[in-house]
Amino acid sequence: MNTKSFLMLVLMTVLGIMHGAAQPLCIPSPQEAKPGKGTADVSNFSRVSYDHPSLQNVAAYLSKAWKVTTPTSLQKKGEAGTIFLSLKNDKHLGGEGYRLVISPKEIDIQAATVQGALWGAQTLLQMKAAHFAKNEAGVTTKGLLPCLTITDKPDYPIRGFMLDAARKFYPLSYLYSLVNVMSYYKMNTLQLHLNDNGFKDQFENSWDDTYAAFRMESEVFPGLTAIDGSYTKQEMRQLIRYAGTMGVEIIPEFDVPAHSLAFTHYRPSLAAKNYDDAHLDLDTPALIPFLDSLYAEYLGGPDPVFAGPRFHIGTDEYSNRDSATCERFRELIVHLCNKVKSYGKQPVFWGSLTHAKGVTPVPSDGVLMSLWYNGYADPVEMHKQGFHMISIPDAFIYIVPAAGYYNDYLNTRWLFKNWKPSDIRDKHFPHQDPLIDGGMFALWNDFIKNGISVGDSHDRILPAMQVVSEKCWNALRDTSETAFAEWTSLARKLEDGPLADEIGRKSMIQQKELKPKTSLFNEDPSTLHSPSVRQLGYPYTVEFTIEWADEKPGTVLCRSERSTFYLSDPIRGMLGFSRDGYLFQFKYKGKPGKREAITLKGDNQGISLFADGRLVERLKPDTGHRTDNKKSTYKIMRTLVFPLQETGDFRSRITDFKAWR
Repeated sequence: MNTKSFLMLVLMTVLGIMHGAAQPLCIPSPQEAKPGKGTADVSNFSRVSYDHPSLQNVAAYLSKAWKVTTPTSLQKKGEAGTIFLSLKNDKHLGGEGYRLVISPKEIDIQAATVQGALWGAQTLLQMKAAHFAKNEAGVTTKGLLPCLTITDKPDYPIRGFMLDAARKFYPLSYLYSLVNVMSYYKMNTLQLHLNDNGFKDQFENSWDDTYAAFRMESEVFPGLTAIDGSYTKQEMRQLIRYAGTMGVEIIPEFDVPAHSLAFTHYRPSLAAKNYDDAHLDLDTPALIPFLDSLYAEYLGGPDPVFAGPRFHIGTDEYSNRDSATCERFRELIVHLCNKVKSYGKQPVFWGSLTHAKGVTPVPSDGVLMSLWYNGYADPVEMHKQGFHMISIPDAFIYIVPAAGYYNDYLNTRWLFKNWKPSDIRDKHFPHQDPLIDGGMFALWNDFIKNGISVGDSHDRILPAMQVVSEKCWNALRDTSETAFAEWTSLARKLEDGPLADEIGRKSMIQQKELKPKTSLFNEDPSTLHSPSVRQLGYPYTVEFTIEWADEKPGTVLCRSERSTFYLSDPIRGMLGFSRDGYLFQFKYKGKPGKREAITLKGDNQGISLFADGRLVERLKPDTGHRTDNKKSTYKIMRTLVFPLQETGDFRSRITDFKAWR
């Protein structure tokens, strides 16, 4: 881009801001941006300083993400070449607002709170990322930011995401990455669904054989913890604390009294009589002591595991077969809400009071309701009863990967143009209604056996995160086709942010000869909170020339924390890969002494293998698998986010290795 073209771009940007056009600066877009004079060269800003000790962590994060080598400093005023963070007693900004002032020699971020200062820092980092991104011609644009003043705060206090970590385990490293991505987009609430079960018809119609998991370490109930993946108490404490430094509150959820097969597997006497084993028995005297002990283990004590201000009690989809059942159910909600309050926390529960009609009052004071389906909880009636609500309408913002119902990927265009947190399915409330605290989207892993990977999940989560962030922060923004096109272009540039690389778009490898047992990256993976998981997201191409040796079964080409690609898989000695407990194989085996060019092309539907330019096989979704009751089918996704962390101990000679997206 020449100087004249760039200056024209800057002028168009400024004019767009002046006239309220949909010129995107960051995601979510700011409430107000006023143009200044000139531009600021980001390369001139080599220091980060702050005026209050409480801003030290924000300054350290900004310094690391900006790649500043000069140590951060505490001082009263900024100076030329400094990004200066300051706390101001400004009631207009509220708890999460900020003011970002960019001038040719100084960049100031002002806020009333540490959280607001962090959001201002994220806006600045996004603007830098967008201005350093490659254009369609592959040329990196010069890092000049328009001088301006952004004054910004969110429309809704809760902007969140719910992850079903019960029916699919997500490694701790992914949860840290997720927190970093959420913070980058000013999404401040992560709900972790920590227990659930599969559908009986996928497991020989036997509740005893149906998959169920409780994802937390338990000392009070040894044997309750899932054996295929769980979080220790200390890991969860540390995650919650770290998330807090990134402006993200984690709301843990134990879902009872339905979706509770993990509990009845552990203690069969808790199962509902004459119903099904996924329901807890509301009439047994043993239920309340069991749940109270469970709560005490994680909410109680001087150093509670769940140290955040909220806890989600579940209460989703329990039977309403008779009035007595409904009354016991409502009584349980009241008990659990009071128990959570006794630990100094706000209880949250799935809206279900319309479904479970009864005379037992469920007080709305001090509780928060997740509104997902209006047949279970009528939003208008819940509003009349005074409940504070989170808008999480299933039809619009539920992701159920590869299930054939709800959404495989969210319809970002429709959501951008049509949805607001004040819209709960077909019920519409005024913008910023005082009883609607915000909005969330959810990813549910209903189908245990469908082969979805952590990478597949994130491929769905990121675009959903971007659009829900936008509509919860600035719900009334311009939603024209032009605005959506510009917003989409910006979303592609911003990706995962500076401290995460789950989609692998920043990963690029090119080596003349690939050596065995070596790291594919020269830099240190650094900490758990940095992009240490090296992989290549969709769509990608991997090419190499191989002179085959006789490789023993299990010989690895490349691996990362999440996956492994084999030159000779452990079972049949074929080219193949493993991830998330699955092993997939191509119908292709290397022949010792043969030299050939191998190409792998992966996307979100599968992976193709080419040998010397000829398509050998396309591993696409394996369809037609029938549930045990024969009433429905499901598919198994055979996808791979390609691992690029280190090479295996192979004997073949591999040259001209290239991997790109």
